[in-house]
Amino acid sequence: MRLALFEPDIPQNAGTLMRLGACLGVPVDVIEPCGFVFADKYFRRAGMDYLGRVDLTRHLSWPAFQAARQGNGARLVLLTTGASTPYTAFRFKLGDVLVLGRESSGLPEAVHDAADARLKVPMAAGMRSLNVAAAAAMVLGEALRQTRGFPGP
Repeated sequence: MRLALFEPDIPQNAGTLMRLGACLGVPVDVIEPCGFVFADKYFRRAGMDYLGRVDLTRHLSWPAFQAARQGNGARLVLLTTGASTPYTAFRFKLGDVLVLGRESSGLPEAVHDAADARLKVPMAAGMRSLNVAAAAAMVLGEALRQTRGFPGP
């Protein structure tokens, strides 16, 4: 299981997601370019002292990310408000890569075209979206529960 942040806009969300990955033993991929300077000082408040524990891989672009994962058989599972399938109705696999879009604009068509699945978090009528880190925590928790991937005590 992996988290992939596609061109993140907000360093605090990226820091929170890196902390989530570190705490749950889930590697994090950051697909650049980011909407901020990629430096620890921008992540420190949200990531705290966990940043040194995250298994982090940076990719210079979407094609670079795709090339790096080529042949590993991992499914790309997008979290998107435009999906019709709720994450609670999806069967996760150990090698899945959960892809999170830009806070400002989501995921482009090229990423949607490469996806194996598109999932949404069910919400109350009239609500647009959750914070990307909150949505990731919910979906990752379910994925780890299903695959028995939570770290041991």
